[in-house]
Amino acid sequence: MHKMLETLAAALLGGALFNLINIPIPWMLGPLTAVMVWNTAFKREVFWPRGLRNAGLTVLGFMMGVSFTRDTLAQISSHLAAMVLVTAALILFSIFTGYITHKTTGISISSSMIGSVPGGLSQMIVLSEEIPDADITVVTFMQTLRLLSTLFVVPFLVIHGLADNATQELVLSTTASTGYSFSFPWIPVVFLVNVIFTAWVAEKIHMPTPFLLGPLLGTAILVIAGVPGFKVPSLMSGISQLCIGTYMGTSMQLSSMKNWRKLLPYAVAGSIVLIIFSLGVGILLSYTHHLTMIDSFLSTAPGGMAEMGITALMVQGNVSLISAYHLFRVIFILLVMPPLIKCWIKHRDARVKTT
Repeated sequence: MHKMLETLAAALLGGALFNLINIPIPWMLGPLTAVMVWNTAFKREVFWPRGLRNAGLTVLGFMMGVSFTRDTLAQISSHLAAMVLVTAALILFSIFTGYITHKTTGISISSSMIGSVPGGLSQMIVLSEEIPDADITVVTFMQTLRLLSTLFVVPFLVIHGLADNATQELVLSTTASTGYSFSFPWIPVVFLVNVIFTAWVAEKIHMPTPFLLGPLLGTAILVIAGVPGFKVPSLMSGISQLCIGTYMGTSMQLSSMKNWRKLLPYAVAGSIVLIIFSLGVGILLSYTHHLTMIDSFLSTAPGGMAEMGITALMVQGNVSLISAYHLFRVIFILLVMPPLIKCWIKHRDARVKTT
């Protein structure tokens, strides 16, 4: 209990500081940074229950699911071809940067490729466990750096570079769009039961990031069916972000990584280059599908769905479309990457034996 309270104190301090200096997504990035620094620099043991992280994800899933309507379904269906092309472009470019990292650092090519592909930290770690040639430690290190780079760079670019002045004022206040209202008192109970049930089902069927995707899809189904949604209170939104960010901070044990000094510059450079590439893809997407730069960039950005979803909520982006792009990417990577890598390793080993 003492470790948890100490971790919470560091998280609250980080969130308050980031909020004070107007850092994007302060109540997620602040706790993440503060807890990671408290653990790494001050050698303090940190702890945060996974259940609180999951609770934060369910709230975020509900917030994202409310944005789905029948109109957005039609919009998403018209973007399926673009989703395939965008996902393929990001994966191919990631594999290219991973191959360069493999050649320059000497780590296994499987570790380098899986560590470079933007498929979500937890999903890529699980994927690395299925590939015999992959080093989970290396994959975790590379994915962590990619996630950190994306978390700090993408929201900053969106809020301070792509958002218009009105949107920036909304974002910096962080409370203008988080009020709540509902017409019937039973509606919150319906959504609460739905969120808990869909999260449980998603976990049972081993869905990627179940505590986010389950409530997101379940809420979207209710809203599309005609049940009126509502916005959650700003306090609950901030608490959910704190729960997610604090857990991420406790999970990033950078000091335990071996040969990190050699790998660090290549991993960071690869992450930054991938963000620039995704911005270029986003520009093309905005022109071909008449999207705002905020929506197109957040759809192509190499971050996780939770982090990009929070950013989209703060800038009032098209959350449902952005979520659909990231959901498609995660599912595509999880379904396609394992057989491709295993087939490539098998072909490579067979070629080595013949020579």
